[in-house]
Amino acid sequence: MLLIPVAVIRMYGRMVGSRRQGWALLTIAGVLLTVWIGLTTSAEMTRTGTVPVAAGAAMEGKETAFGVPGSALFGAAATSTADGAADASYDSFTALGGGLLMSAMMLGEISPGGVGSGLYGLLMVALIAVFLGGLMVSRTPDYLRKRIRAREMKMVALYYLATPLALLAAAGLAIALPAGRASVGNPGPHGLSEIVYAFTSAANSNGSAFAGLSGDTTFYNVLLALVMLLGRYVPMVFVLGLAGSLARQRPVAVSAGSLRTDGPMFVSLALGVALVLVFLTFLPALSLGPLAEGLR
Repeated sequence: MLLIPVAVIRMYGRMVGSRRQGWALLTIAGVLLTVWIGLTTSAEMTRTGTVPVAAGAAMEGKETAFGVPGSALFGAAATSTADGAADASYDSFTALGGGLLMSAMMLGEISPGGVGSGLYGLLMVALIAVFLGGLMVSRTPDYLRKRIRAREMKMVALYYLATPLALLAAAGLAIALPAGRASVGNPGPHGLSEIVYAFTSAANSNGSAFAGLSGDTTFYNVLLALVMLLGRYVPMVFVLGLAGSLARQRPVAVSAGSLRTDGPMFVSLALGVALVLVFLTFLPALSLGPLAEGLR
């Protein structure tokens, strides 16, 4: 799950002629993955409410051969890499643990992401960080000697709107219609989490699921297929449009005022951008689902 996406990021550094660029992107992915693994493990090891516990941890639905830490590690890695595999029942994770798995996909699966899709997701985060950094110092931002102008930022903005719009609109439709609510196996916030997880997984090319949702119905098969089509392929259109726009530009000279994109400051800025983007977009859904269940 992790080897190929990491290798793709390393290959990127070699292709652009700057291994430091690859290491910077890999650091962003590594920090996010480490944080998500740590938080998921902590959530699963903590006694919370009425969650069934054994030996101080939530063991319901876990593979006993690996225990809670192994299940949390596998779950966080799978939802961060567009893999869809599972060695435990994700629906049986604690409310906050399941929410973290969901939010790993909501990040755009950039830690380190899928084969190829994780790389261009990371590059989108990098371009937003470059743009914001350029605004802070009142300079036209550039990345790898290419200007990031209004046209390029429009492509980036459309890329970031496409997937959340598809999955959140579909989740809202499923909650509003009787055909969508009829498949929910658990009432309340957890039922909402099951619906949002299903569409997040479909849109972000993961494939895992909260098993409490009976998704094998005509309604969900059609709606999930549409979300899969829109959430996965529409962003690729904007990625290719951005690539074409950058390819037509002539390289600009690197000056003393250019923002370095391979150092700790840039990595920190990109990490902040990634977190702010996902939580501004998905905080209402996470608040009504896993957070409400976890705090109840």
